[in-house]
Amino acid sequence: FFSIIMQFYLKVEKTLSPSTSAWAPMPSAPSRQLGTPPNPQTRFRDLTGLLFMVTLNVLALLANTAVMVVVIKVPHLRKFAFVCHLCAVDLLCAILLMPLGIVSSSPYFAEVVFNVLECQIYVFLNVILIAASIFTITAISVERYYYIVHPMRYEVKMTRKLTLAVVVMVWVASAILGFSTVFGWPSYGQKSISAAHCSLHWSHKDHRRIFSALFSVTCFCLPAVVIFAVYCNVYKVARVAAQQHGPLPSWTNTQVNKAALTLMIIVGQFLICWLPYFAFHLHLILNSKPHTPNDLEVVVTWLAYSSFAMNPFFYGLLNRQIREELCKLKRCYSAYPTDPAFSKTRASFAMPSPRTTLDQTGQTGFRIPGQIPEEKTCTNTLVQTVSKKLFY
Repeated sequence: FFSIIMQFYLKVEKTLSPSTSAWAPMPSAPSRQLGTPPNPQTRFRDLTGLLFMVTLNVLALLANTAVMVVVIKVPHLRKFAFVCHLCAVDLLCAILLMPLGIVSSSPYFAEVVFNVLECQIYVFLNVILIAASIFTITAISVERYYYIVHPMRYEVKMTRKLTLAVVVMVWVASAILGFSTVFGWPSYGQKSISAAHCSLHWSHKDHRRIFSALFSVTCFCLPAVVIFAVYCNVYKVARVAAQQHGPLPSWTNTQVNKAALTLMIIVGQFLICWLPYFAFHLHLILNSKPHTPNDLEVVVTWLAYSSFAMNPFFYGLLNRQIREELCKLKRCYSAYPTDPAFSKTRASFAMPSPRTTLDQTGQTGFRIPGQIPEEKTCTNTLVQTVSKKLFY
C-alpha cells in the first residue's frame, strides 16, 4: 500500500506516455479514461466520487468496529456470533479491499501502477472477502429462521461447535473461489499493470467466463434464493401463528407489519447492493463485444462495497440489544464512577438468556405451525419472537 502511495506522489507531475505498455487497454477490460480530468465539471465529479468512497471506507471501519467490540465485550451478546463474524469480515474489507478499490477506481490515482503480483492479490482479496461476507449473511438468515420457527431445535443444535463449523465452511468455500482467480492468469509479457485495469476481467476469455459464471451463481444466485425463501417463510409462519386466535389485535398487526417491513428492508438491501454488481459481470461474459459506459464498473463496484458499511447497521445496530449495550458502553466510558447513572448501567449487563427472556413474555398458548411442541412455560407468541430476534 505504501508503495502505491509513493508511486502516486512520484508520478503526479509526469505526463502519461501513450506508448507505455502498462497503460495499454487490455482485452476484455472495460474502457476507462485515465489522466487529468479535462474540465472542471469532470474534476468536480471525480472529487465527489473520491470523497464518497473515502466516506464509505471510514464508515465501514467505524461501524463494524463498534458492533464487533460491543458483541465481544458484553457476555450476553456473544450469542450473535455470526453478526460478529460478519463485522469482522467487513472490517477486513474496509482495511484491505476498499483502499485498493479507491486506488483502482479514482482518476486521482490514475498513474498508480501495480505489478502482476499486486494485481493478483487485489483480485484475490476482492473475491474471497466478497464471498465470505455474502456467505455469512446467508448463515445469519438461516440462523434466524431456526431461532424463530424452531426455537427448541435451535437451542439444542446451535452450539459453539456448529457455529465454528459454519465459519470454517464459509472461509473454505471463499478460499476455493479466491484461489480459482490465480489460474488462467494472462501472460501478456508485462511486468506492470495500470491499477485502473486491474479487475476481475484480467484473465483469459474462457477462464473469465467460467469463473464469472461460478462466482455469480455461488455468491449471488444461491444465497439470494436462500435469503428470500427463509425470510418469506419466517413472515408466513408468523402471520399464520398470529391469526390462529381470530382477528388480530392492533399491537399484533403493528408487530407483524414492523417485522414484514424489516424483512423487506434486509432483502432489499442485499439485492440493491449486489444485483447490479453480478448482473454487470454476467453481462460482460454473455456479450462478446459489450458496450458499457466508462464509469459503470466503478459505480456497480462501489454500490456493492457499500454493503460493507451498511451491514453493521442492518444486522447489528438494527438489533435493540446491541443498540442499548453500545449506548451503555459509551456512557460507561464517558461517565465518572461517582455518577449514579454509571452504577445503574453496569447492573444491566447481567441479563437473562434470549430464550429465558422470550419465555417470560409468553401470552396465551397456541401451536406454531412447523414448531416442535413446547411446554406451556415457553413462549407462545411467534410474532413477539420475530420482533425480539429482529429488533430486540
